[in-house]
Amino acid sequence: MWLALLMAFSLVTGTGPMDSALSATEAPKTLRAAFTVELESDRAKRVYAFDPRKTGAERWQVLDWQGEDDELEDVAANWAAEAAPDGRLFPDDLRASLGRSVQVDDRGHAWQISFRHTPSKNDGEFDVWAAERLQATAWLDPVGERFLRIDYTLPQPVAGPEGGRLTKYNQSYFLRTEPRWGMSYVSGFSVELEARAAFRKIERRYSATIVNAEFFFASAQAQRDFERGKAAKPTLMTGLDGPAR
Repeated sequence: MWLALLMAFSLVTGTGPMDSALSATEAPKTLRAAFTVELESDRAKRVYAFDPRKTGAERWQVLDWQGEDDELEDVAANWAAEAAPDGRLFPDDLRASLGRSVQVDDRGHAWQISFRHTPSKNDGEFDVWAAERLQATAWLDPVGERFLRIDYTLPQPVAGPEGGRLTKYNQSYFLRTEPRWGMSYVSGFSVELEARAAFRKIERRYSATIVNAEFFFASAQAQRDFERGKAAKPTLMTGLDGPAR
């Protein structure tokens, strides 16, 4: 009982390992990424490559196409239509989403952080609706001071934002550390939902996995500015696959 009490505590997000982990998610706007992503559902698989250094149709290219799934096509089309598709790899609004303080459960290998998602300026209508209903959990490596994953789960069925009833919703983001500058990036995400509407059951399951990513700055000057700022800060040894900044 006493051990359990000692392992659970509240933490202000702007302090300690939490602050370092959040700083690693806040990549400068000048950091870009070329990547290959595998999108998969129960019925189809797509592999795409994006490179912001290319122009026109060459920026977002189809590498593999298996099966048929209109919803998966919509996911890919919406992603490709964004001005900077690589922006999804940088979770730069996580600090705002966590809020001022969180509840922490020290599980030994990682901290399990329970929080209520605070909508940020980047969130859409569904994000605001979901923030009031979903349980949010983050996993953090307190030694390496980096986030490992973020989970959103629906604890009980609720009325959907556009009618019907949402019976299941799970969404996870997986984070890794890029090896050169020590920034955290989203290496994959998964979505699973079930809903009932008009006497029918709706199910959706799909995932995205970044299988290859190359990070670079928009200009040589931007890289020099970042590296000068990094050199001015104390360094930290990390247990993950890249140096901390």
